[in-house]
Amino acid sequence: MTHQSTAVHALAPASGDGVEVRLAESRAEIAAAQRIRYRVFYEEMGARPSAAMRALELDFDDYDQVCDHLLALVDGEVVGTYRLIRRHAAAQVGRFYSAGEFDLSPFADSPGEVLELGRSCVDARCRHRGTLQMLWQGLAAYMVDNDIKTLFGCGSLPGTDPAILAPQLAYLRDNHLAPPELRGRALPHRDRVDFATIDSEWEARRVLASLPPLLKGYLRLGGVIGDGAVIDHQFNTTDVLVVVNTADIAGRYVKRFTV
Repeated sequence: MTHQSTAVHALAPASGDGVEVRLAESRAEIAAAQRIRYRVFYEEMGARPSAAMRALELDFDDYDQVCDHLLALVDGEVVGTYRLIRRHAAAQVGRFYSAGEFDLSPFADSPGEVLELGRSCVDARCRHRGTLQMLWQGLAAYMVDNDIKTLFGCGSLPGTDPAILAPQLAYLRDNHLAPPELRGRALPHRDRVDFATIDSEWEARRVLASLPPLLKGYLRLGGVIGDGAVIDHQFNTTDVLVVVNTADIAGRYVKRFTV
């Protein structure tokens, strides 16, 4: 079972499309989320599963047994998920997930609760704006319920060729680089892209059209980007660290997703 907040049953009431959002309440629901993650990340996006993952057709790791799993459900079936890791869960594993790619010291130990977001995905049958909005409405309720001060996580660009992704990375560096107190850095021992070495022109409209919707959503909410990117060969992505100070977005974020 996950470590659940007090608002498990009412993170977001059912929408007009019949989408309900709440935290996972059983191992079976966690497995359903892991199954969707496997379909989206490994079968659809080309990530590389371990032999155990392939045999079970589940995406899983040590965090799944200690974190909260935000679920979107339609008629009781899990159709979307978001993984939520707070300090107590990260401590049980030994670190936050993204600490394997980035130095989180500028903000991870700061006063107030922090929340790492990850493994966001929606089944292809329900992949429309309404489902993602419902997940974010549930996230807003969770954030308020647990007094979250800082949100962070890896934002993934598809592909592992820095040359192809240079315009997107240069745009993020030039327009959304985090202030020093929030600027986690790509770890030097990882296969990383040094922002200082990127020499690429970009056109804002074209870059924004090419960014993944989730990453664009974080930027619209005031998200900022850490220094450098990390190439994740397992997931076939190039990752940047996204950090959001909830004090900067509390009014518009909570109003937008909870009203």
